[in-house]
Amino acid sequence: MAERPLLAAVSVDLDGISHYHHIHGLAPLADGAVALHAVYDVALARMADFARAHDLPLTLFAIGADLARPESAATLAGLSRRGHVVENHSFSHRYDLTRASAEEIERDIAAGQEAIERATGRRPAGFRAPGYTVTDAVFDALEALGVRFDSSVFPCPAYYGAKAIVMGAMRMRGRTSASVLDTPRVLAAPTRPYRPGKPWFRRGSRALVELPVQVTKGLRLPFIGTSIALGGPRVARALAEQCADEPLVNLELHGIDFLDAADGLAHLVPYQRELRIPLGRRLDALSVALEVLARRGARFVTLEEAANEFA
Repeated sequence: MAERPLLAAVSVDLDGISHYHHIHGLAPLADGAVALHAVYDVALARMADFARAHDLPLTLFAIGADLARPESAATLAGLSRRGHVVENHSFSHRYDLTRASAEEIERDIAAGQEAIERATGRRPAGFRAPGYTVTDAVFDALEALGVRFDSSVFPCPAYYGAKAIVMGAMRMRGRTSASVLDTPRVLAAPTRPYRPGKPWFRRGSRALVELPVQVTKGLRLPFIGTSIALGGPRVARALAEQCADEPLVNLELHGIDFLDAADGLAHLVPYQRELRIPLGRRLDALSVALEVLARRGARFVTLEEAANEFA
């Protein structure tokens, strides 16, 4: 039997800047603020240029409600026509979606499916939960809707611990984050593609495939856009080398990774440390990580293609 080639996928969560206000307990963005639609109006074009320079397809996780704005829907549809694939990041991006009823969960995910299909002409095959948080009820809804893969599970102790500390510190200062801390059982989930069971963090026989967000072997350090940006080229190279012999390298980014403080985000610099680093330097570090994977023989695919391989 031929050995399966190393696959690598780059996905981008298109969280608008208003969601960072929710995370940090900040006042809502004013109507007309430059930052309000910066992900669609500025970052997407930069993503497309970056992807073209590295000859890679992007998997874009879009929030259905954002596509009610015609300009955003049109921009996303244009990228879809150019070969990038749009998947479902829920309709409303409720961080507490897992605390809703089973009916509400399915309704929200279904609305996201429909909004993206209207915008792009293609029904999403995959899902990523807001804040990476899933439950058996979420997987039940995905199966009921015929979703073929999920990419929400992030079994990363460093991320989990940092999130818990930040949320606790905010509460002590009297600020409330919209984020929800996942169950620590996520840290028991597999780090490689698997079919979930019940409970979802165990292998089982569900119809869909789980493609976990990438962590390194051993310490399970996060190999995501934020860690690459903050670490710079040297850390990016080291993290990529630690992941390069995994069967799938699932590198997850966010729209904000393609934005700079000068894009109307100066007010977020105290809260988002990566914005203190010039965009060019952050993209250079990301390029280093991709070049390591390419040298190691990775074939860059969409997450849908990866899910088909592991199904």
